[in-house]
Amino acid sequence: MPHYTPLIATIVAGLVLAFIFGSIAHRLRISPIVGYLLAGVLAGPYTPGFVADQALANELAELGVILLMFGVGLHFSLKDLLSVRAIAIPGAIAQIGVATLMGMGMAYFLGWGLIAGFVFGLALSVASTVVLLRALQERRLVETERGRIAVGWLIVEDLAMVLALVLLPALAGLIMAKDALADAAMWQPIAITLGKVAAFVVVMLVIGQRVVPWLLHWVAHTGSRELFRLSVLAIAIGIAYAASTLFGASFALGAFFAGMVMSESPLSQRAAEETLPLRDAFAVLFFVSVGMLFNPAIVLEHPWLLAGTIFIIVFGKSIAAFLIVRAFRYPTTTALTISASLAQIGEFSFILAGLGVALKLMPQTGLDLILAGAIISIMLNPFVFQAIDWIKPKLEKRKAKTEEEIAGPAEPAEEAAATLTPTSLANHAVIVGYGRVGSHIGDRLRELNIPYLVIEDRTDVVKQLRARGIEVFFGNAASSELLAAVNLPHARTLFVAIPESFEAGQIVEQARKANPSLEIVARAHSDAEKDNLNRLGASFTIMGEREIAQGMMDYAFKNAATPGPATQATTKADEL
Repeated sequence: MPHYTPLIATIVAGLVLAFIFGSIAHRLRISPIVGYLLAGVLAGPYTPGFVADQALANELAELGVILLMFGVGLHFSLKDLLSVRAIAIPGAIAQIGVATLMGMGMAYFLGWGLIAGFVFGLALSVASTVVLLRALQERRLVETERGRIAVGWLIVEDLAMVLALVLLPALAGLIMAKDALADAAMWQPIAITLGKVAAFVVVMLVIGQRVVPWLLHWVAHTGSRELFRLSVLAIAIGIAYAASTLFGASFALGAFFAGMVMSESPLSQRAAEETLPLRDAFAVLFFVSVGMLFNPAIVLEHPWLLAGTIFIIVFGKSIAAFLIVRAFRYPTTTALTISASLAQIGEFSFILAGLGVALKLMPQTGLDLILAGAIISIMLNPFVFQAIDWIKPKLEKRKAKTEEEIAGPAEPAEEAAATLTPTSLANHAVIVGYGRVGSHIGDRLRELNIPYLVIEDRTDVVKQLRARGIEVFFGNAASSELLAAVNLPHARTLFVAIPESFEAGQIVEQARKANPSLEIVARAHSDAEKDNLNRLGASFTIMGEREIAQGMMDYAFKNAATPGPATQATTKADEL
């Protein structure tokens, strides 16, 4: 019996096509995001062949936004958010204003009218949540000063767009009824929305900050990993949905606050690990759904209008953001990162433009330009970051930072990553990752008086290690520049202590090429991971679970001839 399964077909087509084109993009050394977008174009209604269900794809994409913002919230705290309010609030508002004015200027020359230009410019002013966060995560910037500013900026934009979505129907009513300005009832929805969003924030900070960590702690004590994973997802999605339906906020904002209050729990790191696979999968579906919106015909029908739209998105907004950040006396590296992060538009732009067309505030051409501009700007965004990475060293060589420039919010770890100074150590050990495993290795090396250095991508850990006088390099250890700085050709041992097997494989492969005789010790969680690391060049790979089992067996057989279990347990308890 045949079944109608549009949901399954959409997920299968989206993930399979995304995998194929993402792999091709990776092979060509460009961002996989470009491949995901092209997969969406092929699955969309404007190309021949299979056509996925657009409505279902959009809902799946919304889940990706929820999970991604939840993950960001897990690495954030209220203190982090408040620490960047001095630049995030005025900076985001100023950038929205500048981009809106540029869009209004373009609309004026097209003869659209003031209101149409306002809606068009506002839609061009807001960056995509998913694109911005994926770009920051790929570069390990979410927990840095630059990352906190970008996320804070994003939250302000989110709140502004929530307000705009409420304001547009009221604006349409004002246009339809000239005397409506005096009608207080027209402004009630705006006041109610602001009140609801404020109430949601208060509820999350006062009640959620106590209830969510307690609930997570209670579930963890059940000993069920399945229930723990389910509780994390239920909290994330449930709070996001409640924020939208009860308080009129966006799913993204609700998910962010859910993660932020959960970060108060010691189990937040485990929660982040449990949701990571789903976050990645649904983020891919988001890009596929965006690609499905693209109509290639607009490139031929309105090439110059599209070029002007892309110029505003990629260059106009970026230049405005750069100047704003520099005006607040932040380093050039911070200004470049923020400007590159905002050089695209996404989900809120679609919603805003669609509502503008439905209310007859903006012509259909405006929506088409916004959709095409979003697709192309998202495709260009990885190249914008590559251009920024190419420009930064040249700027730093041309003009060294003065004390006045870095007197503001300092970025010691980031500056160290941007200006890598090779280590002077030789015949030393290198530890990649200073977590639970790496810290024990460091303690043992110190006892043996063996010189060592650390590669770590968490800012707080970097600061702690430097305070203890330990040489540490900030960044992703898979970076060839960073590996060159730690002097692997003259090192004695490399300890790859990170749990991520894919990154560990990249590190091992590069290290083996740098020093064929280097002793490389890595960790793995399965036989497949162990075989892969050994194939890439690891000298010795340890499986944590197997070592635990071996230790338990050694203990059991070592004490086989000793008194019975009860006596043995008492003796052990006395020792502890």
